[in-house]
Formats: sequence, structure tokens, C-alpha cells
Amino acid sequence: MKSNNTNYSLKQQNILTRLGENIKLARLRRKFSIRSLAERAGIAISTLANIEKGSPSVSLGNYLQVLTVLRLDDDLLLVADTDLVGRQIQDSELVARKRAPKEKNAPSAIAYMIDDGKSEEPEFE
Repeated sequence: MKSNNTNYSLKQQNILTRLGENIKLARLRRKFSIRSLAERAGIAISTLANIEKGSPSVSLGNYLQVLTVLRLDDDLLLVADTDLVGRQIQDSELVARKRAPKEKNAPSAIAYMIDDGKSEEPEFE
């Protein structure tokens, strides 16, 4: 399936290429042939070849199938996990609550002891 004439930036192309290369390396480390991994993932060999090339036309579901067979599916949970930009935006929109001013209380027993009894003696209940 061809993409819908979407133009990907060089950075996006590089990310997809690197992802494909990482998946291929994981397959090779596990000594899976392209055929056996495709069969285990339930996808066509050509689809797996496109994944390993970093093709943007392959569905995320197919990537998940392959990552599951490789036992790397939990790595997808790391996507947007830290989301620093999103958290900064969220924090900037938070409104700080306005608090009522503190009431001036009678001096505490500690304050009375610190100033050698020069302040009024506090009343204790």
C-alpha cells in the first residue's frame, strides 16, 4: 500500500529508517530468518521487508506484531512517556489558587520562649 502522497521530512525518514534497522538487528540477534519472523508475526514477507526498510506505508499494527514476536512490544509504551513539551504547556496553563491572607495569631509558646518572655504570655487552652 502506497502512502497518500505524504511528504516526510528528512528527520522523519531517518527515524523510520533507524527504527527499521533496529528491528532488523533484533531479528538477526535472535537468529530469525525473515520468513520465520513474518510467519510468527502473521504478516507477509514483503511487509516485514518494508518494516526493516523503514517504510512509512506499513501500519503501526504490523510493527506491533513484529515487536511482540521479538518481545520488544513494551518499548512502544515509551513513546511520549516523558513528553516534556506537553508537560510544560500543561503547567503553564495551570492557574495558581489565590489564598486568603494569614490571620495574625497570638504568639506561640515557642516565640515566647525565644524572646525571653518579653512578648505577651500566650494563653493555652
